[in-house]
Amino acid sequence: MLATRCAVVSRYFAVWVLLAAILGWYVPSAFAWVGPWIALLLGVIMFGMGMTLRLADFRELLVRPWEVLGGVIAQYTIMPLLALIMVALFALPADLAVGVILVGACPGGTASNVITFLARGDVALSVAITSVSTLMAPFLTPLLTLWLAGAYVDVAVGALFLSIVNIVILPIVLGLLVRRVLGARVARLNHALPVISVVAISLIVAFVIGANEAAIVSASWPVFGAVMAHNLAGLTLGYLAAVLAGMPPAKRKAVCFEVGMQNSGLAVALATVHFNPLAAVPGALFSLWHNLSGSLLATYWSRDAEGGGDGR
Repeated sequence: MLATRCAVVSRYFAVWVLLAAILGWYVPSAFAWVGPWIALLLGVIMFGMGMTLRLADFRELLVRPWEVLGGVIAQYTIMPLLALIMVALFALPADLAVGVILVGACPGGTASNVITFLARGDVALSVAITSVSTLMAPFLTPLLTLWLAGAYVDVAVGALFLSIVNIVILPIVLGLLVRRVLGARVARLNHALPVISVVAISLIVAFVIGANEAAIVSASWPVFGAVMAHNLAGLTLGYLAAVLAGMPPAKRKAVCFEVGMQNSGLAVALATVHFNPLAAVPGALFSLWHNLSGSLLATYWSRDAEGGGDGR
């Protein structure tokens, strides 16, 4: 019964994030307390990711290294470059530009794994790409941010590196160790971990939307347009990259979602800690939008009988 309820909550992730955004907009004071806890909330999400990882997830790198590395390379080239294009195309001011670039420079998010599953894509490949891109984030995200956003603001690469290690890597390693040591005694908690992630992301989105209501109104369509176009172009180019690589349908879906869906929660946390709070707005909007677009695409693809299985 608990597993079923948790699955329902996870399946409608986009709905909860949308409701959180609406509540944050109309009742911002209710979420003012979330601000100082954003990094901790994201750490909880990453701990949950570590708890769900298995050695088999990393074994995919040995079994099919070129597919995993190809997905990671697509992740860290397509989205950062698209971010730069969107910033110029929509003529975003400096703080919002940094926020969009941060989203593009972040690794794939765990939501992509859930969406890949719902779309009947290659979940093993999706998890492997997410895991590897996340482990590379302390090095690549600060460097990409410096390269692409350095013209707008001062970027402290060392501080960004330490933040990502503390927020992402250490919680994942701790989660892996807990699962390794306690094994079956904590396995039952895995059903609840997605729900915890949904709650944490929803709280972060509600806070950022509420805290930046006036800025969002003033920025209006440019920032919304940049976020939506960034995600949709990422999904499209990720899929096309997989097609060009000769991947079967299930793998195309996995790469599509890995490229187009970012760890926007990490972008929000980094923007809040290291830049102007306004820079967190694109990450919050991206979290809202990419779950909506991903869920819609997954629903469409779930009817595709050709794309089931692991696609190997």
